[in-house]
Amino acid sequence: MAFPTSSSRRIGVLCGSRGGNSSHYVEMATALGEGLGLRGADLVYGAGGAGVMGAVSQAAHRSGAKVTGVIPHALHERERAVEACGEIFVVPSMHERKALMYRLSDAFLVLPGGFGTLDELMEVATWNQLGYHRKPVVLVNVREFFQPLISMLDRMCEEGFFTPRERSIVKVADAPDAALDLLGLPRPAPVTQMAPA
Repeated sequence: MAFPTSSSRRIGVLCGSRGGNSSHYVEMATALGEGLGLRGADLVYGAGGAGVMGAVSQAAHRSGAKVTGVIPHALHERERAVEACGEIFVVPSMHERKALMYRLSDAFLVLPGGFGTLDELMEVATWNQLGYHRKPVVLVNVREFFQPLISMLDRMCEEGFFTPRERSIVKVADAPDAALDLLGLPRPAPVTQMAPA
């Protein structure tokens, strides 16, 4: 079941500033960025110019999406923000980075990453659970990257630490197009070729 379609389509992408050990992660991020642009959505991201983060933002930018990045001053050089694309906001702290990204985004896609990605995922899910916002959250489970986490969320629900309704806050898709479908973003109209005269 897809989330209701939003009239505003600013998608916050939470992901790693590294590319991982498999080229699949960067390839998937590129496909997702292209999909955002083709479906008329805009991107909000962590303003890093490398890894999964750099790939999704560069592809979204090339595909016509409006791209907005938010980065704390201390990470401006470390995450190669000079290579980042779009409008970049430099903020004083990680807390302000997350708060601004959450405020600017209408929904969240979570791609592979490390501690920071998990931190952001858990925060947006918790804010949703507590009613601070009602913004969709979708894990893009490429190569079953998030499978152990999905099992852990299921276990928490089974053991009574949250309800099935609360568990459903975090949806799962196996591929970029499926994730964009879950957010209710319309697929682009097929291109038809005119017959020769």
